[in-house]
Amino acid sequence: MFAGAGVVLGVMVAVYAAARALRLSTELAMVAAALGGAVAGGHLFPARQIAEGAATYLDINLIFITATLFMNLLKASGGVAFVVRGILRRFHRRRALLLAMLALVLLVPGALTGAGSVTVLIAGGMVATVLGYMGISRVRVAAIVFVVASLSAAAPPVSLWAMMTAAGVNMPYVGFFWPLLVPCLAAALFTVFALGWRGTAADLECALAELPEAPPGMSWWRVLAPFAVFLGLVWMGRQWPHDTPVVGLPLMFAASALVSWGLSPVPVRVLRVASDTIEQLLPLLATLTCAGILVQIMTLTGARGLLAVTAVTLPVAVVYATLFLVLPASEAVLMWGSAPVIGVPLVLLFNTIGLNPIVALAGMSIIWPLGDALPPTAIIGRLTVDVVGYKGPYGGFLRACAIPALVMAVIGTLMVVYSAKLAWLTGI
Repeated sequence: MFAGAGVVLGVMVAVYAAARALRLSTELAMVAAALGGAVAGGHLFPARQIAEGAATYLDINLIFITATLFMNLLKASGGVAFVVRGILRRFHRRRALLLAMLALVLLVPGALTGAGSVTVLIAGGMVATVLGYMGISRVRVAAIVFVVASLSAAAPPVSLWAMMTAAGVNMPYVGFFWPLLVPCLAAALFTVFALGWRGTAADLECALAELPEAPPGMSWWRVLAPFAVFLGLVWMGRQWPHDTPVVGLPLMFAASALVSWGLSPVPVRVLRVASDTIEQLLPLLATLTCAGILVQIMTLTGARGLLAVTAVTLPVAVVYATLFLVLPASEAVLMWGSAPVIGVPLVLLFNTIGLNPIVALAGMSIIWPLGDALPPTAIIGRLTVDVVGYKGPYGGFLRACAIPALVMAVIGTLMVVYSAKLAWLTGI
């Protein structure tokens, strides 16, 4: 049994490597690996398993679509530009507060959508403009935007790695808010202060001249009202769980998007924004769909069980010592597919040895995003470099990210090791 599963796993790895060598996308490489593993396992073309795997993360895809539509409508209405310009005017003489507020602006889009790319596309360019006029070098600006955008993807309420891994071990996505928020916020603030503290006074006039204009009529209540609707729906569900209909995150974000559109002071072509949203999210949706197929075939052939058994039999000290290498490397190769493939057996191991699986998974979710800057994929890293306008060598960008990345790795590892003592963060 173990030998057969090992052969299947070896075939999957070989097919994936060959597909990447032929310059196929990561998504197509995962599908090819799944099909190769199915053939090696004696299942020529398991159509039902492929269909079930493709629909595994449908609910998560709906969350991404509606949340990103909400953020894109807010940007199209001028809300993001209004917020950035308002923060700059109010805090341009107070560097510490300005850096902290810019970090929060970068955290919100990814926290709501679960995708760091959304943060880079929606707020990265404007925040980079302000940071540049604060005397911060372009390479450090790129590092700040990437690291905080990566943390935003791990931050609550939508953390893709935590959601996918929790689904793989049949664990409810409950209790993750504080275990994710506290380290993400701490690491984001450390990053902006460590990389952005040295510089010059903010050049208010030049920065305002380069930033997009906020439309007349835009105000703070128009910006905050959609967020109030979302938080209100969440609060109602928790305050009266037995009397409130189960709305679900996709419908909550859709309601917030509708409010944002209705309160926009300028006409917004909502169909155009929706079309652009789907185009923007297509790589992410494809990755989740293909990752579901891969995991389903791994389950069918026993390869997933082999990984789980191997993980739970490894020396715990070895697992702890290699988390900062294994998790980013798996993310660089499989992108978000690393969560169900690598995360599930690790969470099973941690639960077996008495660690708190929620806090441990939250700690792993802090480390995973580091792989988004590493080859061969480096999707968020390359996107950040393009949006910020950094023209230097990519290695220089990686070196600028080194210290914040080390801090993230240390925080995540310590959360795993001491997860049992940090269980109070879950509130369960």
